[in-house]
Formats: sequence, C-alpha cells, structure tokens
Amino acid sequence: MKMRANRSWSSSFSLSGSTLKRELQRTRQPHAESGSLLIIVLWIAFGLVAITLYFAHAMNQELRAADNRVAAIAANQAIDGAARYLSNFLATATLNYPGVMPQPAEFECEAVPVGEAKFWLIGRDTNDWGINLDAPAFGLVDEASKLNLNAPWLTAELIEYLPGMTLQIAAAIMDWRDTNSDLTTDGAEDESYSQLTQAYRAKNAVFESVEELRLVKGMTAEILYGEDANLNGILDANENDSDESAPYDNRDGRLDPGLMEYFTVYSYEPLSGTNITSRTNVQALLETALSQDRVTEVMRELFPTGGGGAGGQPTPLTSVLQFYLSSGMTEDEFALVADYLAPTTNILVNVNTASEPVLECVPGIGIDFASAMISYRESNPSQLTTIAWVANVLDDTNAITAGPYITTRSFQHTADIAAVGHYNRGYQRVRYIFDTSEEAPKVVRRQDLTHLGWALGRETRTELLAAAKEAR
Repeated sequence: MKMRANRSWSSSFSLSGSTLKRELQRTRQPHAESGSLLIIVLWIAFGLVAITLYFAHAMNQELRAADNRVAAIAANQAIDGAARYLSNFLATATLNYPGVMPQPAEFECEAVPVGEAKFWLIGRDTNDWGINLDAPAFGLVDEASKLNLNAPWLTAELIEYLPGMTLQIAAAIMDWRDTNSDLTTDGAEDESYSQLTQAYRAKNAVFESVEELRLVKGMTAEILYGEDANLNGILDANENDSDESAPYDNRDGRLDPGLMEYFTVYSYEPLSGTNITSRTNVQALLETALSQDRVTEVMRELFPTGGGGAGGQPTPLTSVLQFYLSSGMTEDEFALVADYLAPTTNILVNVNTASEPVLECVPGIGIDFASAMISYRESNPSQLTTIAWVANVLDDTNAITAGPYITTRSFQHTADIAAVGHYNRGYQRVRYIFDTSEEAPKVVRRQDLTHLGWALGRETRTELLAAAKEAR
C-alpha cells in the first residue's frame, strides 16, 4: 500500500511538472513571437527608411543636375546673345572705321549680364605673354596678329625659329600645303605618311584649319598646344606644376602656348582702295587731302620723271609703307590718305597686334627688330593709326623689305566667349571667328570649347563662388 501511494505521489508530481512546463512554454511563446515580430517590423522600417533616403538623395542629385542643365542652357543662350551683340557691333565699327581693330574699352567684354547669366570674351595681351595665374585678358583676338599658314610668302626658313618649331616640321608644313608631290629638303610627302600605322597621303592643298597641323609629319600635341591646355592664353596653376597634373610643363613661370597660338588660316585683307602704282588715282586721292602745291611735291617724289629705276623708270612701289617712305609726306599728311590706299597683297600681319614670335618671322623685322617693335607700340599707343610708325623703328631698307607683308588693319576677329548661368553655374564656352571683309560680318567658324574646362582664371572663379554662396 505504501509503495502504491509513493507511485501515485510520484506520478502526480511528474504530472504536475509536465503541466508546469507546458504552462511555462505557453506563457513564453507569445513573448518570443512578439520579439520576432518586432525585429521583423524594425527591419521593414529600416528598409523603408533606407529606400526613402536613397530616393531622396537621388531626387536631390537629379534636382541639382536639372538645375545645372538649366544653368548651362542659360549660359549657351548668353553666348548666342553675345555673338549677335558682337555681330551688330562689328557691323557698325566696320561701317565707320573699316579695318580698325576694336579695343576692349569700346564694347562689353567682361562679366556682361544677360538675364541671370553672364559672359566674358577671352582675349590676348600680345605685347607680353602673360605670367598672371589669376585672370586672362578680355576682348577680341585679331586673326591678323598671326601667321597665315596659306600665305604665299611664308617659308620654312621664316617659321623655323618659332618656339617649339624644328626645321623638319617647318619643311613638312610647306610640303603639306604646296600643290605638288615634290619632296623638299627635310620635308615630307606621300612616302613619309604611307609608312604610318594608319597611313594617309600628303594633302598638297591649302590648310583649312590650324588643327590640321596635327597631321603634319613630326607634329605632336605637345608642340601644337604647348602648356596652354585650355587655350586661354594665361598660365593656369595646372600649367605651372611640372608633371603633377596635365599638361606637362617646365614650371618656369611663363606660358609656352604652342604653335597653335601663332598660326591662322583666316586673315585676309581686301584689295580695295587706291592703287598705289596708278599715277592718276594717287593724284586724285592726294588732291582730296593736300594743297595743290603739296600734291605736286608729293607726286614728284612718288613718280619722278626719269626716276631711279632701271632704264630711267620710277622705282616700283611694292607696299603702302614704301609709298609713305617715298612720298616725303609727314605722318600727319599720310594719315589723311592711308585708309584709302590698297595693299599690294592680301595676306598680311598686323604689326599693331602681332606677338614678338610672330614679328620675328616677318622679313625685314626678324629677331633683330621684333622686340623694338613691341617696345615702341607699348610706349606710343596713340601713334599706331597708320603703318608709318614702323619707319620710326626700322631703317628704310628693312622697312621696304617688311612693307609687302605688314599692315595695321584687321578684318577677321576671334570672339572666344565663356559664360555661366544662374548662381554662376553651367559653364559653357564657344569660339567664333567673324569675317568683316565684306559688307556685313559673317561667322566663318563656330567651335565649342567647353570640354577644355575652366578658362577664366583662378581669380574669376573665386569671385563667382563667393557671389553664388552669398546669393544662397
């Protein structure tokens, strides 16, 4: 009986233990399920927050991108407006003063507002290649300040000493543009180009652009573009840091602009006006400006009876500068008729705007007088209205030699227009070349240069960033 009772108690205890365990499990299960559910809810909430933040960031980036696109559109519209403004300005300037190079003070060219946008005209200071790290010169660029690759008088010997040029490249340039397949000394014709990996033939025709020089044998990007990676005519910080960033440079604090800066294919002067070799036409012109007695004296000098030429003939006049030297006129007298005299050739270099390396390539000026020419025009800006000033620097022999290749007039102008939109964002840049040799200015080239990057210098960037920050 006692044993049965113990078993009963033990069985009851076991039953009670099992029941208790089940009760404990029953009470714990809702808590476990609630905890798991809470974790799941938290993960879902975290995912939703992450998705929300992702889309918010994406929409913010899209908003910024859209705003930048709008700013870029505004900048492009400002550039188009600047081109129309310049076309109208040049039309008026050409009508009143044909061939006169417009000065920056005569038109808007720096931070010009167009609605919320603004534009700049990136120019050049050809009196001294800039060492300024902050800002470029502003204004139009004179194409006649450069050497025209298609000028008949241009030879390999004349351009050999341009910075970065070699005799071989100079000769190859002449072979590329001539109309025959005759190989000159140190030059290059079809045989040289056929050996290239991607073979082609020598063009044997005129250059259509300066960039075409890249096809000439021996020419490299480094020689053509130099240190001026963004083609703005100033020494930017990345162009004066050796090999720390592109392009490679010699870190000498001065800009090597490459051959690109010295050449053009657009300069052209109309052969309109009084023919300097025509006695009748010259006399008629002089009679509109000088007294009859003075006309007689000048005509005697220009067209002497039994003059100093071969066979007793007058010495032929080869240029407007020689006309001045032979006439015996004063500079003031010559200024009265100079604008009405026709040049004897139509591809000339403007001595008022050409840089020293370009002047060194002009016969009669060369390395002996180029620096003196720059110094004189810097010191005497008011005396540059006619070609007569050159005779104050060169002796008569060199002046007569240089005469057929030089002018003080310009008919083709480059407008290198950079612009930004609202909040000074959306930077764009387009280069136009205007030809004013005919009745109305016309655009002969339009080239987008936005891909070259910022070209307005460090100082302008700092000012624009400060203005944008203040506007917000």
